[in-house]
Amino acid sequence: MSRGALKAPRGTRDFYPEDHRLREWLFDHFRAVSHAFGFEGVDAPVLEHEELFTRKAGEEIVDQLYHFELHDRRYALRGEITPSIARMVMARAGGLRLPLRWYSIPQCWRYERATRGRRREHYQWNMDVWGEPGVTAEAELIAAIFALVDRLGLAPGDVRMRLNSRALLEETLRAGVLRDRGEVFPALCVVIDKLDKIGADAVVEQLADPAGEIRLPPQDARQVVDWLGLRDLGAAADEAGPESQARKDLERLFELLDAYGVADRVEFDASIVRGLAYYTGVVFEAFDADRKLRALCGGGRYDHLLETLGGPPIPAVGFGFGDAVVHELLVEKGALPDLTRQIDAVVYAFSDAERAAAIRLAKRLREDGLGVELVLGTVKPKRALADADRSGARRIYLIGPDELSRGETSVRDLSTGEQTTEPLPG
Repeated sequence: MSRGALKAPRGTRDFYPEDHRLREWLFDHFRAVSHAFGFEGVDAPVLEHEELFTRKAGEEIVDQLYHFELHDRRYALRGEITPSIARMVMARAGGLRLPLRWYSIPQCWRYERATRGRRREHYQWNMDVWGEPGVTAEAELIAAIFALVDRLGLAPGDVRMRLNSRALLEETLRAGVLRDRGEVFPALCVVIDKLDKIGADAVVEQLADPAGEIRLPPQDARQVVDWLGLRDLGAAADEAGPESQARKDLERLFELLDAYGVADRVEFDASIVRGLAYYTGVVFEAFDADRKLRALCGGGRYDHLLETLGGPPIPAVGFGFGDAVVHELLVEKGALPDLTRQIDAVVYAFSDAERAAAIRLAKRLREDGLGVELVLGTVKPKRALADADRSGARRIYLIGPDELSRGETSVRDLSTGEQTTEPLPG
């Protein structure tokens, strides 16, 4: 076997015990916030039919799919879970009580360049609301994101949310440079979502490319990029007009966020558009305040996704919060916890003559709800005590020939060294 085959594939991770403890600590916080906001957990297969993800061509995620053919069928590892959740909603659309409040912690796969905070295999926390058309749903989700940030021990100023509205962008462009070519709007969003990655000039070049799908005049392409630089909602909504529903939704959203006490951590940013074609309304992304890392999370409203799959129209909004980027931020801020192994007790038999008694004792302790490590081999008492101390256990139960003859076990408190006895199970 080659040496390369003995390494985890690039962009993936092995989770050794210390890594797994951190992962479960983070997942526990995901679950705690979800439950606090009244959301129920769901999951779906990591393997899906490829068509579920490729119904919209031109999106970056389509080119990043891990896909293959098996028995004349095309499959893909999920790059995101939202289409899977949509499929699940569609399967029971007639019998679901709306609005739905679902969360998940899926493992996702995207074949992209692995960099700091960006992995080909990652986990993310998703929260989705189905069946609520108003921005009360967006406000609840954004509040949940900041509730998580606070639970993780990050300072209020460490994470900032930037938001926009795809509807506002569409209204503005349809009133101007896309007045006669509204059908190219989804493709335009895919291009302008690359602004932070490739820069303004490159975005203008792609929007104006005569061989491309959008083919704007260069001056119109530059006008679009200039609009993306706006940070004032009023200025951004000028062309859409005072009766713009998208503008009213954003203004209402900021009012609701103020009631949640997080409005000062959120700002309007016209450049936030999100690259996935299914977004229809408010879109948002959270970043570390210093912008050293990629987005911690992103999401928005996708009211027509179910219809693209052949289902009934059900409004929806949700987000995905990745595990890799927040790990980098916690390291950066010195907020990553030092998690030790959690074990209550160790049971040690001096020899095989005491093994059966040790097993019965370990069994009883486990039935009492304790986490118990039974020493499986034959080691010297000094080694057993040292290993127990390093394991983080609170007590060690010692059974030697003398203890066995008396029908008891010696119990040593590993923090104080105090030793007592307890009867062995019959």
